[in-house]
Amino acid sequence: MKIGERLKRLRMINSLTQEELASRADLTKGYISQLENDATSPSIATLKDIIDVFGVSMQEFFSEVTDEDIVFGKDARVQATDDDDKIKVELLVPGAQNREMDPVLVTLDPGEEMDEQPFHEGEEFGYVLLGKVQLKLDDKLYTVKKDECFYFTSDKRHTVKNAGKTPAKILWVVTPPTFYY
Repeated sequence: MKIGERLKRLRMINSLTQEELASRADLTKGYISQLENDATSPSIATLKDIIDVFGVSMQEFFSEVTDEDIVFGKDARVQATDDDDKIKVELLVPGAQNREMDPVLVTLDPGEEMDEQPFHEGEEFGYVLLGKVQLKLDDKLYTVKKDECFYFTSDKRHTVKNAGKTPAKILWVVTPPTFYY
């Protein structure tokens, strides 16, 4: 395992410069650079000081990412609605509340409409996999067909209705995770 590469990735994810990280960990920018380039190795105490800046435990820092954390099959999906509901929501990635975005698969029977969602922080993206839907943002109506997508900031009241005669299916991604169904 390359400690320097992990430290640099954490620093980048947290949008910190080497100088900012060094300041927060009470180290020098040059030392952080040496660590990231694996030119030196930190003591356990120094490494703990650095990863504390990121809010990560030693166990999390040293744990290896496995394929199970990257690829999610059908068996990983969580049905967020009842099977007999006319609107089905499947959570595609377990633990989305601990992630930056919430990808779901929404299936609407013909004529069905989701409850209006209040405005909230974030952004939303949807890709229509099947059918045709009407997207309502505040008082504006948009038609989105199969193989088309929509994108909007979540600062508008919004709802989606199946405007077709067959089921509609949408891959929907919300960031941060605040999906309502």
